[in-house]
Amino acid sequence: MNSRSNPPRRPLTLRDVSEASGVSEMTVSRVLRNRGDVSDATREKVLTAAKTLGYVPNKIAGALASQRVNLVAVIIPSLSNMVFPEVMGAISDTLDGSGLQPVVGVTNYKPEREEQVLYEMLSWRPSGVIIAGLEQTEAAQAMMVNSGIPIVQIMDVDGRAVDSMVGISHRRAGRKMGQQILKMGYQNIGFMGTKMPLDHRARKRFEGFTEALAKGGVEILDKEFYDGGSALAKGREMTAAMLDRNPDLDFLYYSNDMIGAGGLLYCLEQGIDVPGRVGLAGFNGVELLDGLPRQLATMDACRYEIGQKAAEIIKSRVENSDEEPVSVELTPKISFGDTLKRGLGG
Repeated sequence: MNSRSNPPRRPLTLRDVSEASGVSEMTVSRVLRNRGDVSDATREKVLTAAKTLGYVPNKIAGALASQRVNLVAVIIPSLSNMVFPEVMGAISDTLDGSGLQPVVGVTNYKPEREEQVLYEMLSWRPSGVIIAGLEQTEAAQAMMVNSGIPIVQIMDVDGRAVDSMVGISHRRAGRKMGQQILKMGYQNIGFMGTKMPLDHRARKRFEGFTEALAKGGVEILDKEFYDGGSALAKGREMTAAMLDRNPDLDFLYYSNDMIGAGGLLYCLEQGIDVPGRVGLAGFNGVELLDGLPRQLATMDACRYEIGQKAAEIIKSRVENSDEEPVSVELTPKISFGDTLKRGLGG
C-alpha cells in the first residue's frame, strides 16, 4: 500500500465546528441540542458551519445522560401492504418539527420477528413506540410494559392495550358490512382473505361479518385464504376458483381491496355482470384503486387519522410524562362504489 495515500478520515467533533464558526464548543453544543439562550446570529453561524463541514451530532452521547434518544420506533407488519405507508406518512407529518424522528421496523406478520424488532428498537432507548396490533407475544408485552416509555398500539381497539391505543373496531366494521349486505338482499355469500390467525384484524372483521350474517339467518357458502404472492393475482385466482365451485354465489367479500380488485378485474374480463349478477366489496379504501374501470365497494380504515393520533399521543406524552394513557376509536364508513346493488335496502 502506498504510504503517501490520504490518512483515514476521523469523525468530526464539536471542536471542528467550533473552529470553523469561531464560537466556543459549549455554545456549539447548545445550538446543536437546541438548548439555552443563543442569539440568532450565533445560531446561524454555527448551523452554517456544521452544514458546510457535514457534521452530524452524536445523539447517543447526549442520550447517555437522559437515557433517551429522540427516535420514535414504529413497528409495522408490512411495507408492501399499502395501508402502512400511509400510516407512516401521517406519523412522519405529525412529528415533523417536534424534534422526534420516526424509525421503522417491519415484522412480516411474524410474532417472533416482531419480538426481535421490538427488542432491538427498545435497546436504543427511543422516546416512544408505535406498534401495529394488540396481539404481541407475552415476551413482547413484558418488554413494552417495563420500557417506561409511551407505547401506542395502532390499527385496532378490539382488545386490551399495554398503554394507549388508536384504531377502529374491526369486528364492528365486519358487522357493519354484513348488515349492509343483508339489507341489500344478498344471500349466497363467499369470503376471501389472508391466512388467519396471524392477520388478527382480518380475522376480527371475518368474525364480525359472519356474526351479522348469522343473525340474519345466512351462512357463508364458501371461503378461501391465501398467503404471500401478488394480492391482485391471488384475488383473480381465488375468485375464478370460487365462482367455478359455486356458480350461485351472488356476493363476494374480500378481506382487503387488493384481492378485491383482482376479483373485480376477473369478473369484468369474463363478462360477469357486477353488481347485477354478483356484488363485491373489499376493505381499506385504497386510493390506488380509484383508476379501476369500476369503483370497488369498500370501507375506509381511517389510516391517516390513526397515524396522526398516535404521533400526537407520543408527542404529548414526551412533553408531559404524567399524562394518562388514552384509547381512541375511529369510525370507518362504507363507500358503496359501483359493485353493490343499490336497491330497496341501499
